[in-house]
Amino acid sequence: MKHHPIALLLGSAALVLAASGVQAQTIYRIVGADGKVTFSDKPPVSAEQGKVATTGVGAAAANPSSGMPFELRQVVAKYPVVLYTSTACAPCDTGRTMLLTRGVPFSERTVATPEDRAYLQRLTGDNSLPYLTIGTQRIRGLSDLEWTQYLDAAGYPKTSVLPATYRNAAPTPLVAIQTPAAPNGKTPDKPDAAAKEAAPYQPPPANPSNPAGIQF
Repeated sequence: MKHHPIALLLGSAALVLAASGVQAQTIYRIVGADGKVTFSDKPPVSAEQGKVATTGVGAAAANPSSGMPFELRQVVAKYPVVLYTSTACAPCDTGRTMLLTRGVPFSERTVATPEDRAYLQRLTGDNSLPYLTIGTQRIRGLSDLEWTQYLDAAGYPKTSVLPATYRNAAPTPLVAIQTPAAPNGKTPDKPDAAAKEAAPYQPPPANPSNPAGIQF
């Protein structure tokens, strides 16, 4: 098991993040006109409540492709694969290559900013990369054997069946930030502030072992 540690660079303000459950979902980072930041699993109902950027958590794992075999599309829809990476991370590069070589469609979320790192800590319970999710299953670090076991159990083909023209969607930040302009057209200079302290992280149940039986 190989890990790539990332130092947490958190400010004094606590981030409002909903503790992640077993089922991943899209989280919205909402920045109001006054610069106040909130996190929610629901988008604002009006533009006046602030611009929104999704974190990408729980998003579809692959860029839709008309050439993807039907059976593979079913697996992707049921057990989407999301890879969390950072720059200068050799294990991340190895894991990405493994998925590409096997022909596994996946989404890639990059961890580069303090907010990315804070959300990764909230999501996984630590700050190690790479981090892989297959459906609701969560795998910390790089392990060829473990990744293969879970991909096999989910039903991904052992060798690529993707057309030569298929391309995964480009990597996106784990937390995408947009700040609305002030009424005078200028960007607010108020620092981000959380409404309240985030709840303690509740780790998901331990993954069942294989070959005793991986359950999704």
